[in-house]
Amino acid sequence: MTKLEKVVFWYILLLLPAIVLGECTCESEDEERNKTEALKYKMVAIATILVASAIGVCIPVLGKAIPALSPEKNFFFIIKAFAAGVILATGFIHVLPDAYESLTSPCLKENPWGNFPFSGFIAMVSAMGTLMVDTYATSYFRNKNDTKNGLVAQSGDEGGAIHVHSHGHAHGASSMMGDSSSELLRYRVVSQVLELGIIVHSVIIGIALGASESPKTIRPLVGALTFHQFFEGMGLGGCIAQAKFKTRAVAIMALFFSLTTPVGIAIGLGITNVYDENSPTALIVEGVFNSASAGILIYMALVDFLAADFMHPRMQGNGKLQLGANISLLLGAGLMALIAKWA
Repeated sequence: MTKLEKVVFWYILLLLPAIVLGECTCESEDEERNKTEALKYKMVAIATILVASAIGVCIPVLGKAIPALSPEKNFFFIIKAFAAGVILATGFIHVLPDAYESLTSPCLKENPWGNFPFSGFIAMVSAMGTLMVDTYATSYFRNKNDTKNGLVAQSGDEGGAIHVHSHGHAHGASSMMGDSSSELLRYRVVSQVLELGIIVHSVIIGIALGASESPKTIRPLVGALTFHQFFEGMGLGGCIAQAKFKTRAVAIMALFFSLTTPVGIAIGLGITNVYDENSPTALIVEGVFNSASAGILIYMALVDFLAADFMHPRMQGNGKLQLGANISLLLGAGLMALIAKWA
């Protein structure tokens, strides 16, 4: 063995681990494909996820029929704490890691995707954007509602004092009406923003499952997504129940949530032959949307669910309710963490 051959030998030996670990496995594994069996699991997924989503979102909404589930009852805080844990774990454990995996894939160019933590950055921007939408939407609808109810705010000349004039109502009653109306509007904005965040990642999950032709990949996802959509539906249903929408609006929101993932699976089925989950375009789109969805879900869970409910006077004045809500929160987050292991 010549000196040059020895150098090449040791060079290859030293670099072999790095070459193997850094290999870009961007090609689909044909040996795992089985279209017939995969299609069977996809049909099962559409049915089970649709039913689980519908049941989950309807449970809190049935508060009128089931007194224990009414938003005025303490048990409702327990349910919402559980749902908040589910949504928080979904953002941190399910969606954000998937986004990170997509945007740091070896199938993408190192510059810029490998040089900056885009998943965390997009999630942060998304959370701040949700805060802005939350704030401006609540303010807009509150002002619109005040005008509709005859509450007119006028700027006085005395140091910019604000004078509120009520037409035909006592000041105390107007103040109470304004507070109640503002809280209701707040719940409505929260429920709509939360549904947006859930729908974004549900569609992406559905498309990925529908486009896959590997039964080995699909099988664990069916059970995981069924539980996932059920618990997420409970969280969304709790918000919808508190928002006190009209029956038609409740039905539309519940139906929209229930159909999102099954429709995503159907879209995935339709594009199976052209969809490549390892293509740069697919990875970037999935990563960006999952990051944005994670930011929305984390913000909503922490601010609009946990902070709002755990600082509520009813919660603050009831030690047993606090304990129950904390246990429920941990159970919700823990169950979603276990589901992530299955998936």
